[in-house]
This record gives sequence, structure tokens and C-alpha cells, in this order.
Amino acid sequence: MYLHLGQSIVVPESTVIGIFDLDNTTSSHITRKFLSDAEKSGCVVSVSDELPRSFVVCCEEEKSPALRTTHFGKWSEEERNYEMTIYLSQLSSQTLMKRSNWL
Repeated sequence: MYLHLGQSIVVPESTVIGIFDLDNTTSSHITRKFLSDAEKSGCVVSVSDELPRSFVVCCEEEKSPALRTTHFGKWSEEERNYEMTIYLSQLSSQTLMKRSNWL
């Protein structure tokens, strides 16, 4: 199944690690640093020009591993390579959860 994040962005549900409310989670300095590091690494995709209300963390296995100068968004587990993408969505986390098959 797929999850529609807004505009024309659709991701496979199997790649979704978590759906987070931006207002509640950004009160933590750890989350702010995580999002800041992700943005600096080019791992953040804004779904819309509107003010984001949630973010979705997705992780996909890379078909062809590529070397990066930074470790963010990439780690090795049992000789597999993964790439993380964080989508900023104008939709609320509740709306995205209702659209998913997680409930």
C-alpha cells in the first residue's frame, strides 16, 4: 500500500518509520537537532509550500550503495545500505495516520 503525504507525493507504507506531529515534537532539542542535521544533509523534502504540520520519516534499502561524506541518513546493518528521507507535510499527523493502514 501507499501513503499520500499531500500534493503529488506518495510513499510506500513499508518504508514509513514514523509519523510525527511537528508542534509537539519540536519542543525537544533532540528533535530540532535531528531535523536540522537532516536538512543540512539534504534528506528533507518539503511536500508543500504551506506551513508544515507533520513530518514523516521513511527509510528505503538502496539498490546501489553510494559513498557519502556524512554519516547522516545512512547506516550499515548486516551489510545492507539504507537511505533515510524526511518529508515535511502540510497535513496533520492524525490525518496521515487515518490514511495509513496502521490503525
